Amino acid sequence: MGKGPGLYSDIGKKARDLLYKDYQSDHKFTITSFSPTGVALTASGTKAGDLFLADVNIQLKNKNITTDIKVDTSSNLFTTITVDEPTPGLKAIFSFKVPDSRSGKMELQYLHDYVGISTSIGLTANPVVNFSGLMGSNALALGADVSFDSQTGDLTKCNTGLSFCNADLIAALTLNNKGDSLSASYYHLVNPLINRAVGAEVTHSFSTNANTITVGTQQSLDPLTTVKARVNNYGKASALIQHQWRPSSIITISGEVDTKAIEKTAKIGLALALMP
Repeated sequence: MGKGPGLYSDIGKKARDLLYKDYQSDHKFTITSFSPTGVALTASGTKAGDLFLADVNIQLKNKNITTDIKVDTSSNLFTTITVDEPTPGLKAIFSFKVPDSRSGKMELQYLHDYVGISTSIGLTANPVVNFSGLMGSNALALGADVSFDSQTGDLTKCNTGLSFCNADLIAALTLNNKGDSLSASYYHLVNPLINRAVGAEVTHSFSTNANTITVGTQQSLDPLTTVKARVNNYGKASALIQHQWRPSSIITISGEVDTKAIEKTAKIGLALALMP
């Protein structure tokens, strides 16, 4: 476990990654190359049905400053500049998108032994201001995440969360959507030698009185191959296998079946990440 409680976005992250990360029904290809000067160039493409999306990303690093520039097929230019630790524990992130003149945003993150804070503000005349904070330790932490729209005067987001961690178990409880939904998640590392873990997430919506329950597991077959599986209470079952066939080059094959559908259909996804 790391030192300090981390950021609010870390609450329940282990369970979310186990249950949702790398599952996809699209075909995705990513290739990354590095120049002798350390510049990283990444090109990716995603085929979703008849739609094909692609983007090119360039990452430049100079001491503690990282600049990411991405161009997509819609001719949008995304730029993110990250300054890591201008002072101990602080990170500054500046981002904007061209041609959207209202997309500029400044974010500050601060990590301490007993607190983690993240605040962001839109660089417009009437910005949206977001603040999240987590207080406690790496074992027990309590936090909140709120957003305020200065143009309308509305509180657009108000979430609270509680996290409990020990060496092999992480539990989290969050109240989201201004108190409309309650989520509880659980992650247990059963056997670290083979990366065997189980996880579950239960979400209740007070407005619709609906419950969503998702359970999943993962295990490494060997040091280069991992399998994952999950199922929810709506009958959708998914599985994936991920293999690192060369250093930093990963191929992922995933599939999903709706077990409650009258006509059983399956969705197959393929992701390939290459890094010479």
